Formats: sequence, structure tokens, C-alpha cells
Amino acid sequence: MNIGQAAKHTGLSAKMIRYYESIDLLPHAGRSESGYRQYGTADLHRLAFIKRARDLGFSLEEVGKLLALWQDKRRASADVKALAEEHIAELERKITEMSALRDTLLELANSCQGNDRPDCPILRGIEQGVGCDAAKCSPRNEGAS
Repeated sequence: MNIGQAAKHTGLSAKMIRYYESIDLLPHAGRSESGYRQYGTADLHRLAFIKRARDLGFSLEEVGKLLALWQDKRRASADVKALAEEHIAELERKITEMSALRDTLLELANSCQGNDRPDCPILRGIEQGVGCDAAKCSPRNEGAS
């Protein structure tokens, strides 16, 4: 099947499939006589695995590790569990952070009258760094490498 058909079958875009090939999450596809990429059942199965892992929030690096574990039939399930537990801990950290951001913004929004007056507690709170710690609200140094 060609890349368009593979994209439709997996729910991924053709661009994403090409990207996964370029970073070696997916083996480079064979080519038809006319030069079009051709994908088989194993490729579709692998793409579905990648998509499900990404849908669960795993990073591309983690997906690579999961793929290696998935293909290693002699791997210990403890290795897979450890990777999943690391990801769970990261998700918990992000949930905590996002909840704090939501609570801060909710507090700022609730303090705003939302009328025609120019006084805005939301903008004042952002200016003053309400709800920020040094790491999260420090100015970005966009010119740094």
C-alpha cells in the first residue's frame, strides 16, 4: 500500500509517516517501480504501535525505547514497566503543574470585574508574576544557544 493509503489506514498523516522514517522509528519503506513508498502489514502494525504510544503521551525517544522492547521477545517485562512508571511520574508532574496554572489563572480571572474599566487584575497579576516561581516565569533568553 502507498503512503496515502497507509496514512488513511493508521490515522497518521503522510508527513508524519515520512518523519518517523527519517528518525528511524519506522524502517525506510520499499519503493515501487515508479518510486512510491510501499508499506506492508508489518509497517502498518508498527505505525499503529507508534501512534498509540504517542497518544499515551510518550516522547519520540520513549517510543523508540518501547519499540526496541516490543521487538525484543526476550526482554523483561520489568523493563517495560519501569519505562511506563517513569512516564506516569512525568504525567503526574505535568498534571500538578497544569493544575497550579489553572488555579492561578482562575483566581486572576475571578478577581477581574470584566467591565469597561481599564484596570485589569489579570494583566497586573501576570506583570507581577503571580503564581510564578523563578524557573517557570523567568524571562526567556531567546537569543541564547
